Amino acid sequence: MKSALELNQFDLESATKKQVADFVQALLEQVQKDAALLQSNQAEMQSLDEKIQALTYELAYLRRIRYGVKSETFSQLQVDLFAETWNEDVAAVEAELEQLAGQQPVVTAEKSKRTRAGRQPLPAHLPRIDFRHEPDSCQCGQCGRDLIKIREDVTEQLDVVPAVFTVHRHIRPQYACKNCETIMAAPIPAAVINGGMAAVGLLVWVLISKYVDHLPLYRLEQIAARQQVILSRSTLADWVGRLGVALQPLVDRLTWQLLQGDTLHADETPVAQLDPGRGKTKKAYLWAYRSNDLQPGPRIIVFDYRDGRGGVHCRQFLGAWRGHLMVDDYSGYKASFNAKKTEEPCLELGCWAHARRKFFDLHKANQSPMAKEALLRIGQLYAVEEEGKDLSCAARKQLRAEKSQPVLNDLHDWLTKIRARTANGGVSAKAMDYTLRRWASFIRYAKTGHLPIDNNVVENCIRPIALGKKNWLFAGSERAGQRAAAIQTLLGTAKLNGLNPEAWLKDTLEKLPTWPNSRIDELLPLTPAMIEKLK
Repeated sequence: MKSALELNQFDLESATKKQVADFVQALLEQVQKDAALLQSNQAEMQSLDEKIQALTYELAYLRRIRYGVKSETFSQLQVDLFAETWNEDVAAVEAELEQLAGQQPVVTAEKSKRTRAGRQPLPAHLPRIDFRHEPDSCQCGQCGRDLIKIREDVTEQLDVVPAVFTVHRHIRPQYACKNCETIMAAPIPAAVINGGMAAVGLLVWVLISKYVDHLPLYRLEQIAARQQVILSRSTLADWVGRLGVALQPLVDRLTWQLLQGDTLHADETPVAQLDPGRGKTKKAYLWAYRSNDLQPGPRIIVFDYRDGRGGVHCRQFLGAWRGHLMVDDYSGYKASFNAKKTEEPCLELGCWAHARRKFFDLHKANQSPMAKEALLRIGQLYAVEEEGKDLSCAARKQLRAEKSQPVLNDLHDWLTKIRARTANGGVSAKAMDYTLRRWASFIRYAKTGHLPIDNNVVENCIRPIALGKKNWLFAGSERAGQRAAAIQTLLGTAKLNGLNPEAWLKDTLEKLPTWPNSRIDELLPLTPAMIEKLK
């Protein structure tokens, strides 16, 4: 394009030169506008690409949650719910086919390929009831001679007696002295609920059904009614309320024992609470605090019911406790890690299961090679933990120093390089930022032999309650939520220590009315060896 000076070389009239110059200037301005528009379009396209990537990731994630195999989102309990339905349908179809085939067993192609290990023997501790089946005649049908027993063919079937209600009659004879005219009788046995009609077995059945099997009280009322036993919901509720108060000292003692450790897991789950003033429900939270399995001491889970999710609730529960706290990235915990300089602060432990989940979801969404590589590297960390799970703390510390720390160093360098080449705002950047931003908390465990790598143990304790609340829907009041948290603390701790919650609760309720407070540790849902160590 000719400039204005170059136009002077041509023999043009001044008007023509001006027109040509204006035209050239207009073209230059148009080119500049087009370049600016192109740059704007490129920025907009990049933004759209990031948005499309995020939506694609979200869509793939939701589809996997709805239709796919959910190894990261479904617990074994949830998988079992679907497996039960499938197994029931398969059995029903096979039964119908057998009926159509004249009661002949039908072997399908799939069934013929399946290898079975055989039926497992029934538990030896269960009582046996013998039913003898003798032949109609003890003489041989061929020659008429007497038959001789040579062996017994024994088959076993498992039976159950559903909730059987019985009546305990406490008979206290009264004796009189003719001489001094006094009357004597045995004292009334102490009970956890004085003057109540419920024996300990019935109280245990109510609490286990409500807090372990997650059956609302109205269902227990219906179960009793099938046997013509009238148990009103108000009566059942009265028992539950009184038992919650009676068991509270055990909960307080367990909480004290938990806070003696220097490493805790923490997590929370929402719970709907009835809000009578508005005729609706509001959101409350069940906080869970778990002991560290890698350290010696009892395994304890304590549930704390609060009306919100604010970090103040965590700080109120922990009080003056200081140590390592394993949590997710929820901001409510951050204040606990920012103590005053005069205090020893709580130290944050990052959960590698949460970090891994970010890359897992990303890989499931778009088969990201970066996410796959991250999963493989994190898998190496878990392989080291599996190798050292039965080692002492000192041996595990050495193992982590030799194997885990090199993997962590390489992982950090690799993530940093990949992140530098990744645009901001995308799901890949967010997955990497989650780990890099909290890197100091993620590597603390590898410098020791007693700190955990993730928060799975406390999530496993919360999961049954999260599933069970679909049955009871909401807590009737804040006090009801606190009572549920207290009883769940005792029953959950019993399960953690390999105890049968039902057997422990029955034994405890029988002893509790006359048990001295100075020996309360002996009633805690811990193993005898653990109780002995607490003395």
